[in-house]
Amino acid sequence: MAIALVLVLIVVGSVLFHLLSPWWWTPIASNWDYIDNTIIISFWITGAVFSAVVLFMAYCVFRFRHREGNRAAYEPENRRLEWWLTVGTAIGVTTLLVPGLFVWSRFVNVPSDATEIEVIGQQWQWSFRLPGKDGKLGTSDTRDVTADNPLGVIPSDPNGQDDIVVEAADLHLPVGKPVKVLLRSIDVLHDFYIPEFRAKMDMIPGSVTYFWFTPTRTGTFQVLCAELCGQGHPLMHGEVMVDTEQDYLAWLGQQQTFAQLSAPKQTGSANPLSEKTMASGLDVGAKLETLEAR
Repeated sequence: MAIALVLVLIVVGSVLFHLLSPWWWTPIASNWDYIDNTIIISFWITGAVFSAVVLFMAYCVFRFRHREGNRAAYEPENRRLEWWLTVGTAIGVTTLLVPGLFVWSRFVNVPSDATEIEVIGQQWQWSFRLPGKDGKLGTSDTRDVTADNPLGVIPSDPNGQDDIVVEAADLHLPVGKPVKVLLRSIDVLHDFYIPEFRAKMDMIPGSVTYFWFTPTRTGTFQVLCAELCGQGHPLMHGEVMVDTEQDYLAWLGQQQTFAQLSAPKQTGSANPLSEKTMASGLDVGAKLETLEAR
């Protein structure tokens, strides 16, 4: 009786914790409410199955508890029960999978008007690349990563010269416009995750993965790495700021292009000598000649 009561309390406590828990999702800030709906469907299905199985166990513990004089009946097969379990399991698994397949299809089918941006993950920081005035991102390669070219943009590609490079700083995006996010890792496995956007994807060295989303409200949103990527993994944070069109253009105008960042830098300057300096030099020279004559 005590075990059956504990099982019932586990079910009741789990349901109450789910309904009354203060820990819930952050308010959504993108078009991916489909993902929220899919997760809710999964919660209800798995929650119903969990409750049914545990309550059935409680019933069996109580109904078939040991009593003097009772003997268990051995029944090796029950075709009716097997059919019910097979059909019920198939329906449950299908209901779990189908919504996710529809959402995944939408997740990777990018609208034609989406702007491409690139996210580069490396231990332990985020960097970004946005298209310049030509609206195209230049090609990149990890083999071209150097101290002067930390994102590996191929210098010979003319499309990359006007690309906006944001290294280890905040990313800004305009509200209400779809964005295709190209994901690239320079070193190890990373995962680009913004909880409010409900969007995340693994970043695999040597590959370019992607997803898309549309920011639906302005604000500042934290970027997390959802893949254990080394000792500094907990510190691999960043920020995405969703701006109005005017604020976004103002920020964009302050950024530097790849061509500007890769231009040769003047390390020193040769300033011509002033007349006063030259006169002083001549005076010193005259005094030295007088001393030598003496």
